[in-house]
Amino acid sequence: MGLDIRWPIGLLFTLIGALLAVFGVCDGAGSVSVGVNINLVWGVVLLVFGGLMLLGAFHGGKNTPAA
Repeated sequence: MGLDIRWPIGLLFTLIGALLAVFGVCDGAGSVSVGVNINLVWGVVLLVFGGLMLLGAFHGGKNTPAA
């Protein structure tokens, strides 16, 4: 079976992280708490996690079962 859950998880987190980071950059002071732009920080965190999942899925080899 060729199911690798890292592809959809990586795509999902990358997409949500990109949207959140763009919103954090465009929103400016709307979501600043204690001097930290929460949306921008978490958008970057989600982008990194999604990128790592996609990298792992890309470099992960196909496991072909032995007959």
